Amino acid sequence: MNAAPNAGVSPGRPTAGPVVYLTGLSGSGKSTIAEALAETLRAEGRSVEIVDGDVLRDRDPTPLGFDRASRELQMRRAALLAVELAEAGTTVISALISPFEDARRDASDVIEAAGIPFFLVYVSTPLAVAEARDPKGHYRRARAGEIRDFTGIDSPYEPPIDADLVIDTTATSVEEAVARLRALLSGDARAR
Repeated sequence: MNAAPNAGVSPGRPTAGPVVYLTGLSGSGKSTIAEALAETLRAEGRSVEIVDGDVLRDRDPTPLGFDRASRELQMRRAALLAVELAEAGTTVISALISPFEDARRDASDVIEAAGIPFFLVYVSTPLAVAEARDPKGHYRRARAGEIRDFTGIDSPYEPPIDADLVIDTTATSVEEAVARLRALLSGDARAR
């Protein structure tokens, strides 16, 4: 899924930053990994922005639900924001549940059409583990019927079939996840 690092770059324009697209259940560890990777990359002097699903949801003037149409709209908005940031040379780390394969493919198409390197990373965590973590209380609320169409409870999560990297957070530390992501970004086959 990834493109050549300098694809679509014209003279006088900054080299497009890559987009690292973390997908997985709520509570899988996406945001934790995104923050740790961002910290590492910033320490190296790179410009980094995190596009987090919860932050986008909170900032959106039009409240979005958890239904399929709302999730797909959020993913499209996240992809367009990632393009804007990456075109300015920023490394973008997206941390979105992104439960549907076709919507993830649409997001990658938008990003890659702009000549931006795209890396799909599946943060693979079993539902039971993610639900036990429940950092935002979403699973508890979904089980109580307060949130409808919540991924993993009454709406499916379709695991990626073509992820560039799979990180199982039940067996991988945050430090190891960051090391594997750094290897992926540098083109090192040991990332897998």
